[in-house]
Amino acid sequence: MTENKHKEPSTEGLDKAVESREGEEPKDLKASDEAQAPEVEEEALSEEARLKKEIEKLQDEKKGSEDKYIRLFAEFDNYKKRVARDQNEFSKFANEKLLRELLPVMDNLERALKHSDGSNEDIKSWVEGVALTFKQFAEILSKSGVTAIESVGTPFDPSRQQAMAQVETEEHEENTVVEEYQKGYMLHDRVLRVAMVTVAKKKSSNQEEDNIQE
Repeated sequence: MTENKHKEPSTEGLDKAVESREGEEPKDLKASDEAQAPEVEEEALSEEARLKKEIEKLQDEKKGSEDKYIRLFAEFDNYKKRVARDQNEFSKFANEKLLRELLPVMDNLERALKHSDGSNEDIKSWVEGVALTFKQFAEILSKSGVTAIESVGTPFDPSRQQAMAQVETEEHEENTVVEEYQKGYMLHDRVLRVAMVTVAKKKSSNQEEDNIQE
């Protein structure tokens, strides 16, 4: 028996055609990609610009926050210094009223000592007691920051002294304190009580002529 041999059709040409077509990029697709390239590049540039603006904005916000922090820190530091200064002022002058009210007691003790006769044996012990009391009062005032104002022989200072009278004299320069009626006191750097004084003034020309005639 003769065998019928069927030859299968050759696909070699078809395969080559397919491969050729697969290797080729469609012209329409390539043209579309070329048309879209400028748009993609433009979008990329736009995104880069947006990011730059965002970075600049964040940097400005950071700088603003730093400046605000520095200002707040400086304000708080000034506040602490002000509070410390106020507390110091309060502690220095908290007893100002009480100390001022004690000054007349000091005045009376000082007057008693000036007018006492130390030679009288009958009151000697009394004078010593007054002197001791005066000394203790002076020490208490000194510890509290109270100091006496030196007036006699110094130029008149209206911020610390009150002129009760003027006297014409050639023994002292004009505007010099020559007598003290009441002692003045300072509390630290503040006047606790002004001194009451007499101030020298230059003799008038009429009085000078009278003295020459005499």
